[in-house]
Amino acid sequence: MKQNAIQPANLEFNAEGTPVSRDFDDVYFSNDNGLEETRYVFLGGNRLPERFPSHPRPLMIVAESGFGTGLNFLTLWQAFDVFVRDNPDVTLQRLHFISFEKYPLKAEDLRLAHQRWPELAPWAQQLQAQWPSAFGGCHRLLLDGGRVTLDLWFGDINELTRELDDSLNQQVDAWFLDGFAPAKNPDMWTQDLFSAMARGAARRDAGHLTSAGFVRRGLQEAGFTMRKSKGFGRKREMLTGEMAQTLSFPARAPVRSQ
Repeated sequence: MKQNAIQPANLEFNAEGTPVSRDFDDVYFSNDNGLEETRYVFLGGNRLPERFPSHPRPLMIVAESGFGTGLNFLTLWQAFDVFVRDNPDVTLQRLHFISFEKYPLKAEDLRLAHQRWPELAPWAQQLQAQWPSAFGGCHRLLLDGGRVTLDLWFGDINELTRELDDSLNQQVDAWFLDGFAPAKNPDMWTQDLFSAMARGAARRDAGHLTSAGFVRRGLQEAGFTMRKSKGFGRKREMLTGEMAQTLSFPARAPVRSQ
């Protein structure tokens, strides 16, 4: 099958060492302790550390709208790894992370970005070793001896979510809704995306998501119950939500790339 090369991220590093997109004039993560913000917003907002011990299945599935530097993934993987090692007899044993990225970082930029978080080095080095070239489609990485599966979808998320088959319907335990601000990247934040998230979201406590932008109306229209929570640091608020209802969707065949 012919692979189509896609445009890599066009970025620079500011004085604090934070990567900044030249195309969107926005940082990939906060200058002020992006790691702690990720723990607060995405892991805490989805209550993942609290949910690990009671997760009813061996596999937890988490999906994300923008991979960027991989900070959210690495932070979750670290927390999951520590939990499983400390609790070897727990039901939860595997993590499947699904993420989308229209402009993937070059390998060297990824390595430089990861230098900001030395404590994530054991996990970041595994990701760097398998980092794929910038070709469109799904790149599946098996990490940590196969205990962690990372599906990296390179391309436009609004097109790629159509390629997800129905086996993921109502199976995604948490959504990380992350990406450049809607005002700077409006093409990403569409009702099609919110509907795709609703299709995948598991019901009740398993269907949490966290948003870093103003997307509440679209998520509510898709079926999510949204609420405002205290933001991290100097940020006044953030959005969190859950799928508190069972939605029905017609069966569909996945769209395959040519």
